[in-house]
Amino acid sequence: MTDPIADYLTRLRNAIKARHRVVEIPASNLKKEITKLLHDKGYILNYKFEDTEDHQGKIKIALKYNRETDQSAILSLERVSKPGLRKYSRAEELPRVLNGLGIAILSTSRGVVSDKEARDMHVGGEVLCYVY
Repeated sequence: MTDPIADYLTRLRNAIKARHRVVEIPASNLKKEITKLLHDKGYILNYKFEDTEDHQGKIKIALKYNRETDQSAILSLERVSKPGLRKYSRAEELPRVLNGLGIAILSTSRGVVSDKEARDMHVGGEVLCYVY
């Protein structure tokens, strides 16, 4: 697999379209940090990290839906920086997703953070994806 982050986002996207309540994804440290950030920002209901026999582990993510409309909290997941074409942003040029209604997830020297946190810390980095 050449792009594990794109696979992570695609598994989430497919689970949302199929109206699944829980999705299992192979774990990595970067995927764990993205999952924690999605939970902190309110896009997913809950998550759990589990160990497996092959020592890679897996992430179980409980997806969040609106009770009345049955619409997912995540409307769109878009991969920005790809293995063939990386997208970096300086602290002054960080992207705003839907004029601040969505988030951009960045990999910075201080860890995986949202665009708002990166602006507050005044750091730039690789723009992994947009979520709204």
